[in-house]
Amino acid sequence: MIRSMTGFARRERQGPWGTLTCEMRTVNHRYLEITVRLPEELRTLDNEIRQAISSSLRRGKVDANIYLKPAADTQRALELDTRLLDELAARIEEVRERLKETAPISPVELLRWPGIVREAELDLAPVTAAALELTREALTELNEMRLREGQRIRELLLARCATMRAQTRAVKVRLPEVSQRVRDRIKERISQLGLTPDSERLEQELVLYAHKMDVDEELDRLAGHLDEVEAALASSEPAGRRLDFLMQELNREANTLSSKSQDAETTKAAVDMKVAIEQMREQVQNVE
Repeated sequence: MIRSMTGFARRERQGPWGTLTCEMRTVNHRYLEITVRLPEELRTLDNEIRQAISSSLRRGKVDANIYLKPAADTQRALELDTRLLDELAARIEEVRERLKETAPISPVELLRWPGIVREAELDLAPVTAAALELTREALTELNEMRLREGQRIRELLLARCATMRAQTRAVKVRLPEVSQRVRDRIKERISQLGLTPDSERLEQELVLYAHKMDVDEELDRLAGHLDEVEAALASSEPAGRRLDFLMQELNREANTLSSKSQDAETTKAAVDMKVAIEQMREQVQNVE
């Protein structure tokens, strides 16, 4: 199962407490990197949201943002600290006893005393539960998008693999013809020089030269690496890092094929393979 590391999801929910919005963006990254931004009321959810993300995603740079817009008619009730008020009233009476001609204290002035009146604490349980559920919904939507993009990448990679297989088969079929052409060219040059070489020695040198120029092993390794790429694409496990390694191996064999080539068609095939491998590598960089 191939998943892209690029995706976006946005979920919104309304309740008595207002409007919650959860947005998640992911881009490619070597490891899993999570950034979470929460409103002050939901700061305690940071760890749970990170755990939910890490349980759902393996790689990628993740930006998770949750916004809370309070309902327009939401007004927090005021609470009176009666214990503090009683304590303050007792102290005022003590002052009155000492200073007989003190002015009366206005109730409004008492209410201005720090801590006498405070906003009632909100019941955060409903909005907290809604935020966690919204996070899970956003992760589901995000993964669905990443899977769709992953399937597109998978089809592109399989198409490139099929093209490279056809190229390796074509080069392999032509190997005997290319080998014979090289032998004939060497013999022709010796003949042009007017030399009469020892036939046994010449044959030995031709065998050694042909061995140095032989690309049969490179073609076999290319085919083997393509098998591994297709197996990784069919696996249910994350395959991004394995595919990245296989791209390096494919490129190495294509370079060797090009350097050993003694034939214009083989050289062209090697160049075309390197172009296809580079296109695959760019796509693989975005695979989880």
